[in-house]
Amino acid sequence: MDVQIQPLTPELWPSLSALFEAGGDPRGCWCMYWRVRGTDYSQSSPEKNRAGLRSLVDRERPPGLVAVDQEGRVVGWVSLGPREEFERLERSRVRPRVDDRPVWSIVCFVVARSARRQGLAGQLLEAAGSYAREQGAPRLEAYPVDTETGKPSSATLYTGTLSTFLRAGFKVVREVDSPQATVARAIVRKELRRRHYKLARPPRRRE
Repeated sequence: MDVQIQPLTPELWPSLSALFEAGGDPRGCWCMYWRVRGTDYSQSSPEKNRAGLRSLVDRERPPGLVAVDQEGRVVGWVSLGPREEFERLERSRVRPRVDDRPVWSIVCFVVARSARRQGLAGQLLEAAGSYAREQGAPRLEAYPVDTETGKPSSATLYTGTLSTFLRAGFKVVREVDSPQATVARAIVRKELRRRHYKLARPPRRRE
């Protein structure tokens, strides 16, 4: 799909809002589910969640990337950042830290209905890896759904599908074992190698 993927900016906030308000879980969650404690989220509201995400947009490092189509509309979203920024994730017993090494987490995808089944999630994932590398992240982690096990509903796929991550070079490091789970999930990781550039040699000075 022909889109431009870039960090979320205040100028793009109205268009992202339109994407979230189109329906489904984003309209209520506003991608705050993983960023606060479970008790705080249960006592929150869509309005408070919206304000919470909006407050993160003005940071030096935004909370995610957006896919903008040729008409200037935001048609995709991926949320990511250092794992420690996601309080619910840090407290999770079924998604515990694999080890003590620093890692960034990808926690959510949103794709407009008009843009689905066009490979946009894969494009967002690729861009997320490049962005995280540029920000100094040594590795990425995510918690996708295995669509080959059971019958996941569209509402459960917001963390992405396992097949998408495997195609992007991620490896399964742990199965998510939860008695309340309705779908099979896994913890996947990918090491982000720094790109090395050869410095151009200065021209030889003529004697």
